[in-house]
Amino acid sequence: MNSGKSRWAWAGIASFTLASVLVGGCGSGTPGEPAGSESGAAASGSSSEGGTTIEFWHRTFTPVENEWYKNIVQKFNEAQDEITVVDTEVPADAWDQKMKSAQAANKSPDIYTFAGPLNDGVNAAQFHDLDSIVSKEGLDKMTDLARSVSQIDGTYYAYPLVLEPQTVLFWNKEMVSAAGLDAEQAPKTWQDLLDNCAKIQPTLSDGQYCISPASDAGTFAWASVGQQFNASGHNALTDDWSAPNINDQGYRDLMQFYKDLWDNGYMAKQPLGSYLEAKEFGEKKVAYKVSGSWMMSEVGSDYQDMLTNTGLGLFPSSPNGEGRTTTTLGDFKWVVDAKAKHPEEAGKFLEWVLAGDVENLVPFYVATQFTKIPPRDDVQEGVAATEEAKSAPWSDVIMTEIAPDAIPSVAYPWDVSMAVGTAMETVMKGAATADQAIDTAEKAIQTVIDRESLPEKAPAPGDK
Repeated sequence: MNSGKSRWAWAGIASFTLASVLVGGCGSGTPGEPAGSESGAAASGSSSEGGTTIEFWHRTFTPVENEWYKNIVQKFNEAQDEITVVDTEVPADAWDQKMKSAQAANKSPDIYTFAGPLNDGVNAAQFHDLDSIVSKEGLDKMTDLARSVSQIDGTYYAYPLVLEPQTVLFWNKEMVSAAGLDAEQAPKTWQDLLDNCAKIQPTLSDGQYCISPASDAGTFAWASVGQQFNASGHNALTDDWSAPNINDQGYRDLMQFYKDLWDNGYMAKQPLGSYLEAKEFGEKKVAYKVSGSWMMSEVGSDYQDMLTNTGLGLFPSSPNGEGRTTTTLGDFKWVVDAKAKHPEEAGKFLEWVLAGDVENLVPFYVATQFTKIPPRDDVQEGVAATEEAKSAPWSDVIMTEIAPDAIPSVAYPWDVSMAVGTAMETVMKGAATADQAIDTAEKAIQTVIDRESLPEKAPAPGDK
């Protein structure tokens, strides 16, 4: 873990330049149906004006992200006449259903966005390898961090657009200062945070709390992976995926830490807001908020009065963390479907955007307010050189202090992570002791190992 500064002081910022909030138009075509029927664009794989048409799906993101997707597709189409890309924006809550329906009907898009580990998709032959359709030069532009989430057994199956730390500690400097604490310093350990909460609690009004962390099994399942690694030095399975690996003091201590927050009333018994959002923090209901790096975008757009009153830094470490990270690396990648009718053309589009001209990508990171990490060093340099970056120094904290040693999301099945998340919630709320919860989780995990034949699917040494 980076031992340098653990926070960024907001003092001295006179203003913040928000990216324009653009209304992103809906993508062309209907998922699962021939794209662009109303506009006259051809269905995927057919020819249009002498070129090949491919279909690209992405989820609905923020307005500025949607606008970037729309513009980059238009720019690619105008830059050449061999390939026409039809862009379809799919609502996030409909994504899984639309994708499953399209796959079942053999109407999957040629290229699409994908989040999370690649293992299951690779094992199911869902993705086309990129090595055969993207140049080595383009693939070599990735940082080591980007490579860690993009390849399996040395073969590339994805190219990231963004990397995002999933666990960042934000704090309200006024509320921290009111308790006599240093508002420019993040608590370094669990005990530091507990001690701070003990001092902050008497200064709070009704409805206010010291901290809003993850608090339910589903969120613990993914958001605490870095904390699990920090506390224990490993994840929930043995390296060969043959057995559970949570029956140790590190996991017990992590569960007890959250129980201490719960028992002392430092966190609300009913969630004040989603882990993904800034709502309770922006409304000044909590002194500390735990979320991903993306939350800073919401602070900048929806709670501008909090910009000069917000600190952010590393989530506190276990006393036995030994310098290990406390955060997991989230991402959004682009993948080419294994059944794409024209994978070479899809690869050319992917390479042109993600491995091509730096200036194609810089506007994306500026528009998203410097809360996402580019997967290429040259793009990071281009983003840092923009005038807008001078008003977003939190980017340096995210990119140089939090992200570099973040661990990739775990590749084992979700049910394994969920068993751990359930154990954490159960102990936190006092429904079981740590020993009881771990025993229950071990049995659940072993069921998954046996059912899924996980040792046969374990990643090769060096993969996650």
